Parts: sequence; structure tokens; C-alpha cells
Amino acid sequence: MKLHACNYYKHETVTLKPIHSAKNTKPRTIKSCGLKQDLQGQSVAVIGLGKSGRAAARLALARGASVLAIDQNQNLGHLEKDSLFEKYNDGLSLRTILGDFDGELLKDVDVVVVSPGVSVESYGLACLLQSGKRVMSELDFAAQVIPRSIKILAVTGTNGKSTVVTFVGQMLNHLGIEAFVGGNLGNPLSEAAFHCIALPSSKPKFQASMEVSSYQMEIPNKYFCPTVSVVLNLTPDHLERHKTMKNYALTKCHLFSHMVNTKLGLLPFGNQHLNEAIKGHRFNLAWIGAFPGVKIDTEAKTASFEVPAVGVVSQLQLHNMKVMGRHNYHNAAVAALSVLGLDIGVDVEALNSTIEILRTPPHRMQIAKHCYAVHRDIQGVTWVDDSKATNLEATCTGLMDLKGHKSDAVYVNVNAICVSQLKDIYNLVYERVLIWKTLVNNGLSIPCFAVANMKDAVNHARRMATNGDAIVLSPGCASFDEFRNFEHRGMVFQELAFSA
Repeated sequence: MKLHACNYYKHETVTLKPIHSAKNTKPRTIKSCGLKQDLQGQSVAVIGLGKSGRAAARLALARGASVLAIDQNQNLGHLEKDSLFEKYNDGLSLRTILGDFDGELLKDVDVVVVSPGVSVESYGLACLLQSGKRVMSELDFAAQVIPRSIKILAVTGTNGKSTVVTFVGQMLNHLGIEAFVGGNLGNPLSEAAFHCIALPSSKPKFQASMEVSSYQMEIPNKYFCPTVSVVLNLTPDHLERHKTMKNYALTKCHLFSHMVNTKLGLLPFGNQHLNEAIKGHRFNLAWIGAFPGVKIDTEAKTASFEVPAVGVVSQLQLHNMKVMGRHNYHNAAVAALSVLGLDIGVDVEALNSTIEILRTPPHRMQIAKHCYAVHRDIQGVTWVDDSKATNLEATCTGLMDLKGHKSDAVYVNVNAICVSQLKDIYNLVYERVLIWKTLVNNGLSIPCFAVANMKDAVNHARRMATNGDAIVLSPGCASFDEFRNFEHRGMVFQELAFSA
């Protein structure tokens, strides 16, 4: 990983827990790096004060900078009033501006850090980039100070990112290897970087499994250089921001920008947009669905790995997997190959022992549950929460896997929605009438109901469902109508599922 000069660091040796293999166990040591205040006397503007922005502001302050925290949302709280920032509430180190602000302020700061939810077309960021101002993503700002001893896996793609990243964390933890799981998943990399600085004498979280969205890569990264990078898939999504599939693919492939021949990159086999986007990048290329790479046999429940460039030729057994959906065989296989690519002393035999403990994150084809107790109501109806299906490809994949095959599927507008094995569809988004007409006019042969809200949809479905049926929340769209986010949407569904 490319970082600033070593005089930023003071080193000490830390002995780590042994790394487990089915055949051997050997202790390892790495360097723990405590960072001096390398931004002392500099000013940093942080744009966007969601979770990533707040973490970046805290990191900037810890690095000695003064921080100008900016967000156009006037309903947010000032950072100065947050207990995490109490020590910087001196009127000099930290200033929060909410709502309208003077764009000239950004010209006076030394560094601008941009949260992933903020487009480069806003806040005058495009002009700042063209002017040569140091404008960084939150991801790159954090990577600038992550110790080189920490190996990073970065996973992007249209669907499945959170699940693969979570599986990797579960595999490592099961084998006794500490891992930081985060990125776009919820724990910003700036949090890991902050703890490396704040606790320089303690053992750092020395492996990182990161979900990376296309938004986090719009601004080219300079310091974020993963050991293993993965693009799981690429289907139309976020085109309101990226405009074209070509731009979308190019942005995703920024992940490979600073990788060299010793680094492993995984891509789906046969995607024309990605094949074009990776031209000019140099890394060990492996395929998802072909060799060199990984092939998954969902019938035999095995995954075969052949990546001679990194010394991987082996087979993973998936028979003991307990999570729902055949697509999760693919997710588990990619997760396992990614761990092997990190080269941290884990072999396939050890990874075989982790398959049965894998659990998907909440709201991903999850049987509605409290404390992982399967919910099947007194009518024999199973409730499935797939609120994370925020695009149509995810909905289609989940519904096809629910019954285990793809036959008799009905598609609307090529890739709009798969209704295989469904008895009824309930529309509750604002465009419900338009969607209802589109479904019916394109050959939908099952009942489709337009309802006002989630509660009405659940009540209607409950009345019609019979023993052996499943009621599935799989929206295929974002949640910004009735809900704060997809997690809120899933929790509301689960609460209704458990209601009388």
C-alpha cells in the first residue's frame, strides 16, 4: 500500500494470535504504527456528515487538523455538540456549517474530504478537482494512514457486496483472526484508521474486509490499494449518477488503479463493460465463473479454485451451508477465494470448517426472526425479509433462488422483475399504478395489487396466504418513500410479520 514516508510512524512489534490452518499453526508478528499529527497546522473540510463524514472529521482532528464540517441538511446536529467531539470544542479546531454555505470557504482549506453520499457535481467539487485542490474520498483519506501491515480486501459490484464482505469477516473470526468489516457496509474505514492512531501501542485490526460502492470511487484514489479486489457483478444501477454503463464500469474498476502484479483481482467472466474498463490495469486477474479463478457447481455444492499465479489450486465443499439461496454458494466461494488471495496463512481445509457458520447480514433473504429463531406463523406461512434487494436484479436473484430453479419466470422490460413461483404481488411505492399497469400489460398472469403502505400490503398478503406459502419482502427499489433506509423497511416488515 502506498503511504507517506516512514518518518510519520513510530514502530513497535506486536505478537498476534496464531493463524489457523487445518495442517499447521504458526505465530506471526507485524508492525503496529502509531501516527504523529501529520496534519498539524492544516485545515480539512469534510463534506457530508453522515456516518462516513463524521468518522473522517474525527480522524482529521486526531491527525492534528482543524476541521470545517459541512452538510446542506439543516436538520443534522452540530458536531461541536456531539460527545465524540467534546475535546475539540474550543472554537478553533472544529466548525460545523449546515444548510447554505459560502463555496469560497473550500478554496481556503488544504484538503477536502468527500463522503460517499455526496456527488462530485455538488458543492462545486468538480471545479475544485479541476483546479488541482486536494480533494479526497473518505476511503482514501483513511487509507492514507492505515498501517501497511494491514491487508485489505475490497469488494464492489451491483449486488452481493455486503454478504461477501460479511462472510469473509465470519470466516476470519471463526479461525481466530481479528478482522475489521466495514466500508460502505456501515463501519467507515476512517474508524479503523482512528483507532490505529488513538491506540498506537495496541494490536491493530490487521485484516480489513471492505464493501466499496461506486460512489466511494468517483474521486480517484491514491492511497487505497487493496491486496485483493473483487467486482462481483455489474448490472444497470445508479445510472442517475453515473449516466452510462461505461461510466459505471470505469468507476467500479478504479478499485484496481494502484494494484500491481502481486495483487489479486476477481471479476465476473464475460462482462463486456468490465472487460473494457480493466484495460491498462496490471494485477493477477482471476474470473468468477471460469479459470483462472473459481467455478461453482450448485448441484454438487462445490467450488473449484484454480489461480496458479497466486498458488491456489483446490476445492471448497459447500454442503454444510445453511443460509438461504443458491446465489449464496457463489458468495461463499468468492469470499473463500478472497481469503486465500490475502495470503495470511489460511488454507482451504480450514475454510471448509467455516462454511456452516456463515450467516447473511440482516434483510438479505432472511427468514423473519428474533434472535435467529425461524418465524413460521400459526397458519404455516413463512415470512422472508429481503429488504436489501434495492434493485431489480437483486429481487430477481432472490426470488429465483427461493424455489431453487429458474423455470416459468416472467420478466417485464427485460430485467424488471421476476415473478417465478409467486402467487401475488403487492405494490406500495409511489409509482404503484404505473408499475401495476406495466406488469399487467407485459403478460403478468398472477394477481397484482396496488396498496397504500407496508401495513396494508402485509395485511392483504396475510389474508390470502395459506399453509406452506411464503410472504416475501423483496422491493427491487430504494426505500426513500415510507422509510429511512432499507434496514428500517426490513424492521417494519419483521414487526408486522410478528404482529397478530
